[in-house]
Amino acid sequence: MLIAHAPGLAAALERHVKVLAGEIGERNVFRPDALHAAADYIDQEWARRGCAVRRQDYQVRGIPCANIEVALAGCVQPDEIIVLGAHYDTVRNSPGADDNASGVAALLEIAGLLQVLPPRHTVRCVAFVNEEAPFFFGGDMGSLRYARAARLCGDRIRVMLSLEMLGYYRDESGTQSYPPLLRYFYPARGNFIAFVSNLRSRRRLRWVVNAFQISSDFPLEAAALPWWVPGVALSDHVSFWRQGYPAVMVTDTAYLRNPYYHTAHDVPTTLDYGRMAAVTHGLAVCVASLGPGDASPGKAEAAGLHQ
Repeated sequence: MLIAHAPGLAAALERHVKVLAGEIGERNVFRPDALHAAADYIDQEWARRGCAVRRQDYQVRGIPCANIEVALAGCVQPDEIIVLGAHYDTVRNSPGADDNASGVAALLEIAGLLQVLPPRHTVRCVAFVNEEAPFFFGGDMGSLRYARAARLCGDRIRVMLSLEMLGYYRDESGTQSYPPLLRYFYPARGNFIAFVSNLRSRRRLRWVVNAFQISSDFPLEAAALPWWVPGVALSDHVSFWRQGYPAVMVTDTAYLRNPYYHTAHDVPTTLDYGRMAAVTHGLAVCVASLGPGDASPGKAEAAGLHQ
């Protein structure tokens, strides 16, 4: 059943992006006051909804850093976990509206939606620090710290979903590019949301994509690809792959579509908040409805899942 997205969701997403990418702007350890302001905003937004907020604190180059988490207990399988993550830091010299205030805004609202759409599995919504260079793939990357701690604790993470740029869409032909050869299998218009995994996570990719299709009519494309294909491993999901957990990136495809990627022009006015709202609500309903077991092939492959 398709469910219309919640009234006011687009406005709420726009408000979050304007605070993070407009009022706060560039946020990283090189601008620690801005980084801490972003962390405080996320913390306060979740606390305002009555969520119990947990912080995983550590220091990088003498600067306090934190991953910020809220958990929503599963009503059927509470011992099994789905992690939704989005990084709140930016590259230097960019306000990071799409990369990645868009993902954080969706994360904030999904946590709220899951308060009224109780998930079957326990869902952890985590805002990660230090995804961008020079920390990507290194020991100070927030998601790697988190994934390592989860593995040490024996956490049963069924899948991690990395919300990596959700706000930029174009309907004109030629607005979507791809790594070599993939352009022959996927559309030329950048008006879809992409679900991308490595080959080892392909069963969980099907599981998630099938649930999203039931939850939303928003156009999507999906691909399970070798990790070394350009762009496939470029976000927080790679930290979970490294710890042996299945993970999927949900993305508007970043530099393959958005011309403002990693520039000073990645500002709030470039995003499409109506489509962001549709994706956000679809993800919330999808995650809440994920049932036991992995999906069987069929719908996901019909949606463009290539292995």
